[in-house]
Amino acid sequence: METTPPTVSLTLDELASRADSLITDNRRRIRGITGAPGAGKSTASQAIAAKLGSRCAIVEMDGFHLANRELDKLSRRERKGAPDTFDAGGYAALLRRLQASDATVYTPVFDREIDESIGSATAVEPHTPLIVTEGNYLLLPTGGWPDVRAALDEVWYLDVPEATRTERLVKRHSRFGKSSEAAAEWVERVDQPNADLIRAVRSRADLIVEIVPALSPQPTHHPASPRK
Repeated sequence: METTPPTVSLTLDELASRADSLITDNRRRIRGITGAPGAGKSTASQAIAAKLGSRCAIVEMDGFHLANRELDKLSRRERKGAPDTFDAGGYAALLRRLQASDATVYTPVFDREIDESIGSATAVEPHTPLIVTEGNYLLLPTGGWPDVRAALDEVWYLDVPEATRTERLVKRHSRFGKSSEAAAEWVERVDQPNADLIRAVRSRADLIVEIVPALSPQPTHHPASPRK
């Protein structure tokens, strides 16, 4: 019987505090953050890393994008970002290595400026107790993705309103070179089918997180001094 994971509403700082509280012993933990494109996975991961400092390292699923020349060979360049355009097996192997390693492990990152992955770009030191890995497909039950899920201690699913998410995506694609029309077309043709696939497996998460804005401090009003 399928169960519904609990849902919590947290600010980014509260999310980071929750991640901090999970570091309870000397065993390394690998925490997954997933959600549809534009859900804010990178922002959430960076907030956690900023709060935890040297006790946390970020590992990106996007570092395992297949190279553009390989996507061209496979005739998948126009579907870049779909589940089969990643090296899921390589990603799972890296996570297993991070589970067991007592040495520095170098991990890849994806550079949006050049639209390619860069290998060995980030060093994960052996004493780092928490790894946060973020990506779209951490919960998929097909292909090589179950091996990814098996390497994670817990997965949090970020849930945001559709209008917010798609607006973010159009702005992101425009920022990296697409016209506003081309960006909107890519979101509808490529990103949205991927989002539907990801949303369909959200019940496999351990926790669903709705990110809420932090409350601004209210100004303090002091009574006016009586005139003399």
